Amino acid sequence: MNLQIINRMDRAAFVEAFGGVFEHSAWVAERSFASRPFASIDALHRAMTDAVTAAPRDQQLALLRAHPDLAGKEAQEGSMTDSSVAEQASAGLDRLTRAEVLRLRELNAAYRDRHGFPFIIAVRHYTKEGVLHEFGRRLANEREAELVACLQQVFAITRMRLARLVSEPAAERAAGDAPSGGVMNPTVEAFLGSAP
Repeated sequence: MNLQIINRMDRAAFVEAFGGVFEHSAWVAERSFASRPFASIDALHRAMTDAVTAAPRDQQLALLRAHPDLAGKEAQEGSMTDSSVAEQASAGLDRLTRAEVLRLRELNAAYRDRHGFPFIIAVRHYTKEGVLHEFGRRLANEREAELVACLQQVFAITRMRLARLVSEPAAERAAGDAPSGGVMNPTVEAFLGSAP
């Protein structure tokens, strides 16, 4: 798929193609459709992140809560989305020792109890050890700081998902806004700056 095809899609086709980019949250694609035509994948992603940052806080929380726990119940039941399965496997979370499974189970429960949503991290950027380190480090943060951190991680995850869905010209890849989420776009910076 390329931008020419995307920019010719009707709303239904667009939501069908991109409704799963944000985990179980097709509303993000529905709201970003009106921003067509997209000049780049970064512009498409920015429209999507704009939709999230403009959403009411309860809808942002619902978006976060739609994500599975790391190596949690959904992974054991086989009910995660294909994207989440591949992402968690990239960090070795599908090959945990019994002790690591128990540790993650404890961390998942403690994080949800403290913050009210699952711990979210762009696992493709981390090793298994790095994920566990970040989990422990972020657990003690205040809820509002973690809500912002999780949304930032969601934006990094979804940018990588888009890169796998849409072919990107080499020149755009070279000049893009951080395809792997390393640099925030202005919308994300504004959202982070407005957080209490």
